[in-house]
Formats: sequence, structure tokens, C-alpha cells
Amino acid sequence: MKQRNTLIPTLKEIPADADIKSHQLLLRAGYIRQNASGIYSFLPLGKRVLKKVEEIVREELDAVGAAELLMPALQPSELWKESGRWGTYGPELMRMNDRHDREFALGATHEEMITSIVRDEIKSYKRLPLTLYQIQTKYRDEKRPRFGLLRGREFVMKDAYSFHSSAESLDDTYEQIFQAYTNIFTRCGLNFRAVIADSGAMGGKDTHEFMVLSEVGEDTIAYSDQSTYAANIEMAEVIDSYSSSNEDMRDTEKVSTPGVKTIEEVASFLEVSRENCIKSLLFKVDEEFVLILSRGDHEINDIKVKNFMNAESVELASAEETKEIMGCTVGSIGPCTAGDKIKIVADQAVKYVRNGIAGANEEGYHLVNVNPERDFQAAVFGDLRFIQEGDPSPDGKGTISFAKGIEVGHVFKLGTRYSDAMNSTYLDENGRAQSIIMGCYGIGVSRTLAAVAEQYNDDRGLVWPSDLSPYDLHLIPINMKDEHQANLANELYEELRKNRYDVLMDDRAERPGVKFADSDLIGLPIRITVGKKASEGIVELKVRKTGDMHEVHKDDLLSTLIDIFKTLS
Repeated sequence: MKQRNTLIPTLKEIPADADIKSHQLLLRAGYIRQNASGIYSFLPLGKRVLKKVEEIVREELDAVGAAELLMPALQPSELWKESGRWGTYGPELMRMNDRHDREFALGATHEEMITSIVRDEIKSYKRLPLTLYQIQTKYRDEKRPRFGLLRGREFVMKDAYSFHSSAESLDDTYEQIFQAYTNIFTRCGLNFRAVIADSGAMGGKDTHEFMVLSEVGEDTIAYSDQSTYAANIEMAEVIDSYSSSNEDMRDTEKVSTPGVKTIEEVASFLEVSRENCIKSLLFKVDEEFVLILSRGDHEINDIKVKNFMNAESVELASAEETKEIMGCTVGSIGPCTAGDKIKIVADQAVKYVRNGIAGANEEGYHLVNVNPERDFQAAVFGDLRFIQEGDPSPDGKGTISFAKGIEVGHVFKLGTRYSDAMNSTYLDENGRAQSIIMGCYGIGVSRTLAAVAEQYNDDRGLVWPSDLSPYDLHLIPINMKDEHQANLANELYEELRKNRYDVLMDDRAERPGVKFADSDLIGLPIRITVGKKASEGIVELKVRKTGDMHEVHKDDLLSTLIDIFKTLS
């Protein structure tokens, strides 16, 4: 491609609203342009990288027997109402009415659509298992689009769905897709981890996220410092390895704590450690109010509460609801006089508190020397808190450390969540109708592009891995008005293309400094400069990743490129 014939609008300055490196560089290097908040156009360079990510995804999914299709982005509301998600998915689902006032949604995801297709076409166990996928633009009305392609309202996604007659078959496909994802992100050159995750609005169980390690990641990964264990912080299991003090239980007393509300204030006022305090928070679990307890130095994990109580929704009670039910404000509630009013569920660490501190359910007062089971009865104890750095790893190997991550892929075992709701069945060997068992597997294709840009850059610009670079080579004649340079540049351009290299030739009438700065910014693997020694057939090669320079005669160029690309792969 001649650079004059394409659109690569580079920028010298960092755009004011671009906060992270990938967003800044993709804008500055002319890969993308913002059209509205969270909505971007992929310019020619960006489209080429996007296509290469898609090709890797297709190759790996095709290799495990998945078949590609394309479903509509515009989905009738009836399908979402069948699954029950029309009213529960939330404001991120973009909804609209057509001229006949029929309700539709712009596809945020396609479980309902694919289930309806398979329901209508698959009638026998003989047609199972089956895995289908698509690569398509998705739409979600993010409340706060940010970080460029990492969190947008319109994005490119690969979503795959598998259909089975047995849990064992689902397990097999899950493992195959899991390995395909590992291959995809490895081929993209990413530093990533597969972590145990929560299924969220998707439903189902047994799910993993593929997280690219990055300081700008919005998710926290809990991982072992001595094993391969990794989990999203919301899902990391906390081992019950606590012990109780041997001190005697003392009599409970009510003490005045004027103006003291938070755990930090209580601990400071009473001169005790936070771990000897009992934190009490009122939650609404589905339609029931439940008092959830944790140790004062721990944070209650609402995802764990939801899963532990097998609930559809969990939310913190409002200040008004807390006052009405508990008779006091949030800072004074506690479990000791609440048992006759409300169900109490406690984190397992609370069981080991001895002579602890808790709210008195009376404004401005707390109770000291509170002991579980003597002074209050929890309905059940369980793992309800966020894991912390330094906690034992759940696999028994090492301790937990934290890292930030960007989610680029997610795999789910959905089970019969959608097939039950939408009556998607098959006839088994005995002619009996059975619900189809499903799996779901997503990759953020445009997000993966941004994650690569986030990991592959330096102070001069992008540094693309060779498998994803929009072009293999940047051919730069210093002066196209020089006959020797122009002739050699055109000769090399044709020769390299004949040998299956993707070449971007900078034939613009720009100063050498501008061409070199743009070349570094764009970040192609190798730059070939045609300059003063063109009359001798000599060019200069520069490896973008290492900065290594080579003077090469045109007759040796192809063999030299082969050797260099071997070191880059």
C-alpha cells in the first residue's frame, strides 16, 4: 500500500481525553477515531489489525470444530422475555421500538437468539454436540465509557455457543475452547492469566475469565505466588484457617460511642484492633432483608453472598430501610438484639471472634465483649468476604498476591439456564424430550487489539507483534524526487509484495524526520530506509522492537528479512 493512497492521520499531541497508553497511541498513530462517547471508527490501520485478530480467532475455533454463522444485531424483545432477561439485564441493554411499536434490543449478547435458532433446527441427540460462533459488533449502553476500546458502547466481539446432550460432552468442549483461547491470546503475544470468575448476568456456573495483566485493568486478580492458581477477586475462595483466642469470655457491656460510626472510628475510640470488631450490614437478598456479618478488617463480598444464598439479586439496604428495620443508622447496627427481627448470616471468620465489639442497635452505643453463639445466633456461617493479599492460596500452595487485569475473554458452562426458559429440547435415545445443555464463550476482539497496544509500546509509539502488525514492513524513501531512491524504492516495493510481504511505502512529500517519527508511532516490525546509498543498491533496516540497525544490499534483503522475522516470532 502506498501511504498516499490510504488514511493514516497521525497526531503530534496526546488527545486531552485519552487517559491510557493504548488509547493515546491508537489515536495518535491514526488507527482509530472517536465519533461519540464510547463509539469509534477503525481507520485503515486499525481495521487491518482487527482483521488479523479475527483471523487468529477463526483459525483456532475452526480447529476445534466450531462453525461460523452471523446473527442479526437487532433482536425482538419476545426472545429476551422468554429467557426472563428483558426485565433483569439492566440499562446497558439498548432498547428501541420500530414504526409499528414493536420492541427490539440491539444485541449486547446472543444467548436468546442462538437458543431460538437451535430450538427450531435441532430435534435429535444425533445432531449433538454442536458449536457455533460469530464475530459481530455488540452494543451496550455503558454508563461511563472509558479507556478507548477497553470500555465502549459499540465493540467487536466473538461469541460462541455449544450445545450438548450430556454434562460430560459440555466438559469436553469447554476444555477444547479453553485451550483454543489459550492459543489465541498466546498467538497475540499477550501476558495473560485464565482466572476463576463469576457468571454475572449470563447465568450458569463453572466460568473462567482470560485476563491480560495491566496496571490499567479494571479487574483485580488474586493469584498464588507459588502455583498457577488465579481467580477474579470476587470469586477467590477464602480458606477457613482461623483460630480463636483462648481468653475467657467476659460479660457483655454497653458503652457510649458518641459520633462513632465506622469500624476505623470504633477501633480507634475503644483502642482495639479492627479484627476484633464485628461489621454488620443490612442487605436485601431478593425480597428478604438479611443481616450480613464480617470481621472488622474484612470486606463483605456481595457476589459471594449472592452465590452462597442462591439469590437472583443482592443489594445493600438503603439508609431509610436500615433505620426502619434495625431502629438505628448503619454505624450502630449489630447482631445481638437483631436475631428476633431478622435472619443473620455471617462470614466464617466471625465464628472465631472472642470478646469482640459490635453495634448495639442504639444510636451512639456499641457492645463490648460480644461472643458469637453466646450473644447471637447466626443462621449459617460461610465464605462471604473478599480475599486479601497474604491470605493462604485456596489450592494450598503459597499465599495470595494481587494484580490488575483487562478481561479479554470469558467462558461459561450455562447448563440448561436458557434451554429450560425457552423450551429448547431434543429427543434422546429413548425418544424422550430433554433440555439441551449449553456453553457460552466470548472474546472481546476490539478489546484484545487495545490490550495488545497497552502491552506493546514504548516512548516513541506502538511496537506491534509481527503476527498482528497491520503491515510487515515500512518502506521509506527519503526523497522521492531523487531518481535513484525512487527507482530502488519502487523496485523493492514490487519485489517484497511478490514475496508475500505486506508493505506500507511512505511516498509522501514529507521531511525525513516526519516520516521516521510517524514510522515509530505506527510501530511496524521493520523499517527499510532508502537513502543516500540507493545508487549502490544499499538500504538501511531498523528493527522497531530492538532498535537494531543493518545496512543491507538489495540482493541480500530477502534472506536478511527471513532471519530477522525468525527472531521476532
